[in-house]
Amino acid sequence: MISTDKQQGPIRIIGLCGSLRSTSATRQALSVALNGAAEIGAETQLVDLRNYELVFCDGKDKEDDYPEDVFKLRREIQQAQGLILGTPEYHGGYSGVLKNALDLMGFSELQGKVIGLVGVAGGQTGAINALNGLRTVGRSLRAWIVPTQVSIAQAWRVFDGSGQITDSDLENRLLELGHEVTRFAYLHTSEQALQFLESWETAKQNPGGE
Repeated sequence: MISTDKQQGPIRIIGLCGSLRSTSATRQALSVALNGAAEIGAETQLVDLRNYELVFCDGKDKEDDYPEDVFKLRREIQQAQGLILGTPEYHGGYSGVLKNALDLMGFSELQGKVIGLVGVAGGQTGAINALNGLRTVGRSLRAWIVPTQVSIAQAWRVFDGSGQITDSDLENRLLELGHEVTRFAYLHTSEQALQFLESWETAKQNPGGE
């Protein structure tokens, strides 16, 4: 169980769902991963983009006319120490709605965040291409992408009509992803780790036996 510093507060992990379908396997998989984060003490939130009024990111500098939900999304992501991005794979890439949400954010929201990835596909090959694309985005925004990722093939076999996962091995992988994102987010933000890094960076150089 992650025990957080009283001043730091609980680690906050957000699951960002890149699917708008009402019965979304992506949303269901993210919920399991967030359960894993909660198991070890994280405060969690599922951000369902169906509930946000977002504009299409067209590159214009003026944001005065953006709907409030754009700024709400940015605030929520800024307040989290870790993210789990979930996407269906469409034509070898991640979803347009997730791409647009990420394009409406930037370094202020994502730099330094610890990120885990979940991809869902209907076919047998899974969502590896979508996850590789998200890794590229994470690196470009100077985020930390954890080694573990979950690619779900033939998602229609994995969840039953009530949204419950039926594959215990896959469930354990999703839970472990939630654990891993939470652990790394804690290590990345804990006062003890920051003090160690500061001491290490300011330490005198080893004279090498002189």
